[in-house]
Amino acid sequence: MSDYKHWKLDTDENKILWLTIDRQDSKVNSLNDEVLSEFNTILDHIPSQKPAGVVIRSAKKSGFIAGADIEQFVQIKDINEAISLLRKGQKVFDKLERLPVKTVAMIKGFCMGGGTELSLACKYRVALDDDSTRIGLPEVKLGIHPGWGGSVRLPRLIGAVKAMSVMLPGSAIRAKAAQRMGMVDAAVPERHLERAAVSYILGKTPPRQLSFSEKLPSFPLVRSFVVNMLNKQLRAKKVNPTHYPAPYALVKSWAAEASGGESAYITEANSVGELLITPTSRNLVKVFFLQNKLKELAKGVSFAPKHVHVIGAGTMGGDIAAWCALKGFTVTLQDREPKFIAPAIKRAYKLYEKQLKEWRPVQEAMDRLTPDPEGLGVKKADLIIEAIYENLEAKQKLFKELEEKAKPTAVLASNTSSIPLAEISTVMKDASRLVGIHFFNPVAMMPLVEVVKSASTDPEVVKQAIKFVSLISKSPIPVKSSPGFLVNRVLLAYMTEAMSMLDEGVSGPMIDKAATDFGMPMGPIELGDTVGLDICLSVVKNLTAAFGGTVPTTLVTYVEKGDLGKKTGRGFYAFDKAGKPIKAAVSGTAPADLQTRMFGRMLNECVACLREGVVENTELLDAGMIFGTGFAPFRGGPIQYARDRGVQNIVHELQELASRYGDRFKPDQGWEMVK
Repeated sequence: MSDYKHWKLDTDENKILWLTIDRQDSKVNSLNDEVLSEFNTILDHIPSQKPAGVVIRSAKKSGFIAGADIEQFVQIKDINEAISLLRKGQKVFDKLERLPVKTVAMIKGFCMGGGTELSLACKYRVALDDDSTRIGLPEVKLGIHPGWGGSVRLPRLIGAVKAMSVMLPGSAIRAKAAQRMGMVDAAVPERHLERAAVSYILGKTPPRQLSFSEKLPSFPLVRSFVVNMLNKQLRAKKVNPTHYPAPYALVKSWAAEASGGESAYITEANSVGELLITPTSRNLVKVFFLQNKLKELAKGVSFAPKHVHVIGAGTMGGDIAAWCALKGFTVTLQDREPKFIAPAIKRAYKLYEKQLKEWRPVQEAMDRLTPDPEGLGVKKADLIIEAIYENLEAKQKLFKELEEKAKPTAVLASNTSSIPLAEISTVMKDASRLVGIHFFNPVAMMPLVEVVKSASTDPEVVKQAIKFVSLISKSPIPVKSSPGFLVNRVLLAYMTEAMSMLDEGVSGPMIDKAATDFGMPMGPIELGDTVGLDICLSVVKNLTAAFGGTVPTTLVTYVEKGDLGKKTGRGFYAFDKAGKPIKAAVSGTAPADLQTRMFGRMLNECVACLREGVVENTELLDAGMIFGTGFAPFRGGPIQYARDRGVQNIVHELQELASRYGDRFKPDQGWEMVK
């Protein structure tokens, strides 16, 4: 066999062929046309070599195979081109499945999408049992579903119900969990991984077979019941088929060809081909690239902090500290007395149990998190995060002290949500050391972190903060220090407009329904209750002082009554014992401009932030709003949505609204930048 660009072939003393994927000029393995073509040629030659078996592995430290090269999706022009790409991959994997020798996928690190589909075409799978290994089929997150045979082979391997529990949410599964499900045959420590692969080649263990109960959902008489159950579960999770058609298409494709014959692959390819050219898929692919661009912001920065000190053990500070310890940092958590730190430690333990599952890693994470009421960690820390209450004088006093006590090389960061850094740093000898690292609540769930820079902040400090955010598996977005930064400023424009409609007598459930119908994960009225109405009022006052506008009367009234939302059990909504809002059924006809008002304010504020340089470009803005507010991902972000709708149409709508409701809707001059 010849030399190959992306694959290496070695035969050992047992005549086992070790087939190693090592995509050239890439840190990760992904499957593009060239990689698949080489693989196809190799598969053609294997039978004549008569090896004892084939083990497929990766030479990349980063993982096995990340999946298909997503760049291919952008280049697809029509459904015929899409189906052609899908059928090519299917035929290559079909050839792998039909090899007349035993085949093993040896999985180490991530194995996603097309990588998992390749592994499913092998007769056996072994995986490294450690925290880095994740196996999944996340295609629904790109607005499609598995299309290289995965939606056929996985149900055939582990049964339709378990397979759908993996594919419908696009879950990434740990090795042990995958073993329990039957997705892999063995999950073992690294010292046993190659031995396990060899044992399946040389041994007599038969490939996994479905039990009767696992086969049952595919029987014609049961299948319709399973389809109804799966669709009902999707609707219960508020997956709107208009916004996100892929999960429903996956269920339909499986139901049409549950027997798993050759026609099932054609049905799969046709289904995914149709999805690939939809606006939803196009926009979700854009979101994928936006996320990667945020990751690339830390590229080339050599900052490697070990010790993080967090001051303020409230909800935000405590959860920031817990997350940093979860991600491997030594963390000291400071507050005035131990009793203020104790609740944060309890929350951290619950987080680690949920995330890490097993006792030993949970204990190791807890060992990295140390209560520090005396602030002894300040002198040792590489990075210090202030997360005390939003009071300028208190923050100024704290940073004046920190500047004297901290290491000269330590990064000094504030988690302030609204106070400009320039005001905090007036008491510091060296204002260039201060940067904002603004997390969102809940810390464990929200992927975005704003890295805030003032005119004085040293650009190197900004880079170090961005690097730190990436090291804790969050997405950093650099923003200019101005009231509200990006996310809170835009979100508050949207929320205050919603609350203004409350003042006018529009019901909360009606407003929230309009928002969720648009594609937001939660309506603005419920969001206000969830954040806390007192916090909303404080931020609204800060932003109206900076940018003008009025404070919604209803918001003031509720705060004065002490009805602050979810945390007090009552706000705009009453909350039940499970913490869920009790909403009256929506009745009557919604105002025709309800959605337009809320999202018009949001879009106009986005454009103002662009004009003022709060963010550098439209891509960062779209990323910030998707990952920071949950702005409907299938729409590609506010600016993408505005362009899809037509900028002139949006501007005209704003002019109409301004004529009816006032200058807050007056189109910002920044719309010229969006065209």
